Amino acid sequence: MRLEKKEKYLKEVEAPFTAITAMEEATRCLLCHDAPCSKGCPAGTDPGKFIRSIRFRNFKGAAETIRENNILGGVCARVCPYDKTCEEACSRTGIDKPIEIGRLQRFATDFEKATGFKVLDPVEATKEKVAIVGAGPAGLAVAAKLALKGYAVTIFEEKPEAGGVLTYGIVPSRLPQEVVNDEVQYIKDLGVNFVFNCKVGKDVTVDELKEQGFQAFFLGIGMQLPKVLDIPGSDLEGVTNAVEFLGTAKPSKGEVQVGQHVIVIGGGDVAMDSATTAKELGNRVTVLYRRSMLEMPANRKELKHVQDIGVHFIPEFNMIEILGENGKVCAVKGLGRDGESTIELKADMVIFSIGQEAEAVTEIADIAINDKKLVVVDENTCKTNVDGFFAAGDIVNGGKTVVEAVAAGKAAAEGIDQYLTALREMKATGAEVAVEKEGVK
Repeated sequence: MRLEKKEKYLKEVEAPFTAITAMEEATRCLLCHDAPCSKGCPAGTDPGKFIRSIRFRNFKGAAETIRENNILGGVCARVCPYDKTCEEACSRTGIDKPIEIGRLQRFATDFEKATGFKVLDPVEATKEKVAIVGAGPAGLAVAAKLALKGYAVTIFEEKPEAGGVLTYGIVPSRLPQEVVNDEVQYIKDLGVNFVFNCKVGKDVTVDELKEQGFQAFFLGIGMQLPKVLDIPGSDLEGVTNAVEFLGTAKPSKGEVQVGQHVIVIGGGDVAMDSATTAKELGNRVTVLYRRSMLEMPANRKELKHVQDIGVHFIPEFNMIEILGENGKVCAVKGLGRDGESTIELKADMVIFSIGQEAEAVTEIADIAINDKKLVVVDENTCKTNVDGFFAAGDIVNGGKTVVEAVAAGKAAAEGIDQYLTALREMKATGAEVAVEKEGVK
């Protein structure tokens, strides 16, 4: 039974399109001249264009459009909240239902891999060295974009593998690790170097990196500190958080201790991943959420999947106490939204999935942060208050979607390119002036 559960946990849930079904779905497209779906994609992946390519059996052209605009196209095909972006904007919505853009994007990127087709070729690194701190979605997007511009890029990651939340968070039945590994390898093939198990500010300092020749720095360290309710019993054995739980489960391919009566606290996408993981590897799982089901911020598609696999939901109840016996969790108490109703549930494991906080960036540099501990940047260039330092992704926006992290990473790459180009031109001008002065002498 344990083996069966692991296989279910590791198997991707959604079935892919075949060439025929992909073309049939693409044929439903209205071929809008000024495609609203393309405007609705934060990363500029241009769904309108790649859907037309699939419709006319130009699968390579579809893969080219996606990969040129989104280096994590295969990942985003699986985890994007399409119902809130491109599919919501789809003109077909007013007739029957939107085009299944996510599945079409997955078909194109799967075709790219299956055929060995390579859209992007490496560019010789003739420009300055750039250090990327963090190998999450934003960091990977910045690295790829800069490498294609000819910069010598190195990513410093404190964990053993790249991907950030893609590797240490999102459940494999939604995002198989193989897909993440393929995307990371693609970026490596573009000439990006990776240094793992290395935390900038601790294992290596910025000054040391500057001595090695790095002239610009990008911070994409994400939100890694879990939030936990300060309530009685939160220190009992059996109480954990989503960051630790998911971060152990996925890399170990399901080799994680799961209770028989699991309570997940929260209502976002991370809570859904926690509930899915616990259910597929454990037994009974209940999600306790303080607001209504309609107010739950989780992706609607993921929410339906979690319900379909048998996870129970108790909305409008807030956890107020965790009960224990002999130092271990045995039950939880909740208070209703009305302030009067109470509930007590049997539990041997509690997973807090109520959000994350950013780690302090002051160990790296004297970066300005706001009252939420998020890095303050220029909206257009992603530049921080410290010269040569840029930031984007969760560390700036507080934790949004993977596609938004990719979009922010692309913007940061442009900002870094502008900054280093300006420095290069200033040095060249200075050299010319020096030569002219030498000639006068």
